[in-house]
Amino acid sequence: MSDFIERVSQISGRSKVAERQALTEEATKTSVILPFLQALGFDVFNLDEVIPEFIADVGTKKGEKVDFAVKIDGKIEMLIEAKPVNTKLGDTQYNQLFRYFSVTEARLAILTNGREAWFFSDTDEPNKMDKKPFFKFDFQNYDKEQVDELARFQKLNFAIDEIVEAASNLKYTRAAANYLRRQLDDPDDDFIRIVGKQIHEGSITKNVAEQLRPAIQAALDEVIRDRIQDKLSITFSGEKKTAPEPEPETAPSSTGSTGDEIETTEDEVAGHLIVRAIAARHVPVERINIRDAKSYCAILMDDNNRKPICRLYFNSATTRHVGIFDAAKNETKHKVSGPEDLYRFAEDLEAVIKAYLE
Repeated sequence: MSDFIERVSQISGRSKVAERQALTEEATKTSVILPFLQALGFDVFNLDEVIPEFIADVGTKKGEKVDFAVKIDGKIEMLIEAKPVNTKLGDTQYNQLFRYFSVTEARLAILTNGREAWFFSDTDEPNKMDKKPFFKFDFQNYDKEQVDELARFQKLNFAIDEIVEAASNLKYTRAAANYLRRQLDDPDDDFIRIVGKQIHEGSITKNVAEQLRPAIQAALDEVIRDRIQDKLSITFSGEKKTAPEPEPETAPSSTGSTGDEIETTEDEVAGHLIVRAIAARHVPVERINIRDAKSYCAILMDDNNRKPICRLYFNSATTRHVGIFDAAKNETKHKVSGPEDLYRFAEDLEAVIKAYLE
């Protein structure tokens, strides 16, 4: 697996270069897409494995081509349509994939621009490509779980039935997660009634539903906070077991540093994890980074000091503050008792995070 992770890392580097220099679809194919197929274990120079400009007549349409067809044991398993790296996949038309999907043996189709790869199958109707991808992989921004998922598509691991089953599971998981996120932000009437029937005796009239709505919203927030706190407790207990004992002569003081040393305290780590939890609705948590300094601990987006989210002023033994940034990078300080008070500023934290995405 480590070899595959390294190959994906190399593709990531190629993708970044291509985004600056590849001006055409052909350049994108050469610089990223063919190396990507090689990383999956396919011989791009063997026409028994990778067929460029694949032609399959569909009805009255003759001579149309899809960019690549990939074979395993003589059977077409994947169709790939390429777009220039500067093309947004959400804006593209990929009609060839839809048409070819139904007239070939393939049950997997990939749409890629060298920056992202979107994976499609036929989880909705047999032999008809789904309208939405079941998996998206961003070559320039990914985590270990996504690499593990991408590893399914390697030639040596390729098992189409398992891939389609996983695709179906991912589709329903994603749909359920999107539904729950909507309920967290603004519970709809049906959701209020479902929960209301469990906690209220009698009919759930419109007036009753409106009375229950704030209580249910507060309960949702409480459940999330409790789950995050449980995970934080597990994390800290694990860290305490493995953390080395500091040397007596250089042990940091309670203020967090001695001389030129900088100590990242448990409360600063907790603050970082809480900001990650708040940000998780909008960005992968790996994009929320911590960078400690003598006078404060910074929480940044993309580990970029030009994208500050907040600062934790936790080194004082008597008073603590958090500095919350806005989209214009203006900092407002607030007195707090500990990292858990960051939840009070969840809306402000989400606002600056969303501003950096625009």
